[in-house]
Amino acid sequence: MSKVVVTGRVPEAALEKLRTEHDVDAWTGPGSISREELLRRVAGADAVVSLLTERIDAELLDAAGEQLKVVANVAVGYDNIDVPACTERGIIAANTPGVLTEATADIAFGLILMATRRLGEGERLIRSGQAWKWGMFFLLGSSLQGKTLGIVGMGGIGQATARRAKAFGMEIVYQSRSEIDPAIAAELGARRVELDELLAVSDVVSLHCPYGPNTHHLIGAEQLTAMKDTAYLVNTARGPIIDEAALATALRDGVIAGAGLDVFEHEPTVHPGLLELENVALVPHLGSATVETRTAMAMLAADNTLAVLRGEQPPTPIG
Repeated sequence: MSKVVVTGRVPEAALEKLRTEHDVDAWTGPGSISREELLRRVAGADAVVSLLTERIDAELLDAAGEQLKVVANVAVGYDNIDVPACTERGIIAANTPGVLTEATADIAFGLILMATRRLGEGERLIRSGQAWKWGMFFLLGSSLQGKTLGIVGMGGIGQATARRAKAFGMEIVYQSRSEIDPAIAAELGARRVELDELLAVSDVVSLHCPYGPNTHHLIGAEQLTAMKDTAYLVNTARGPIIDEAALATALRDGVIAGAGLDVFEHEPTVHPGLLELENVALVPHLGSATVETRTAMAMLAADNTLAVLRGEQPPTPIG
């Protein structure tokens, strides 16, 4: 039986699946595993099932040893994994696309509603115990019907978010590395544009692109200035796609109307300038946080691991 190291807590069903064929060493302690403990545990591992909170780099791969065959990330994003270092060592890296599409799109659209309708502000007001009274101009927000949603990164999650937006009567433009299927574009009424045009015409901009060197601070001060001053920015992809300091300044100065964030540049730390503002909705990386989705993610990571250890191709390899 091979040794499988699981770097954090995952649903028990996935561990049971792995245990049917292999010895499993799963971290179950409070909080995240320390770097030192992780490097110690991976020694001699044939497989590593990783969470996005753990950095899988050359140091860790070397600590594991030459017998390591697969790194299975329990996430669709894999910026925590040094994929070239894995490839150089003949290690297969895998992720969990598809299974979290709908849950993440739900959070994206939830943030759109929170930001445009000022739901977070309203809830904080009630909980504060302050006196309030209904009035014609009390906590006025912005409607979505007839407005334009700009989607940056039109993969599965972007398309799922677009379907929700269409149901709300929104127009769709998108920026992506390639054209989407013409049938899907027709279904959504989606038009592909360059990023500059998307920022200029959109009432809401929702980020769904992968994170990497080309998308680091894709949205900074220049891009925020290019948006309408009535527009909103939503991010459920990866935090460093946005220059958080620039966003805090733009929100404070009224460069854009508001924002909704599920991910943060230096997670779990949030830029203090954002914490002081009422016009930004902040949630703690809940994009895939449903029982059904997190279980499906862990089960797919287990399937990827088992396939490689059997000498088969994993269902969802990276690259």
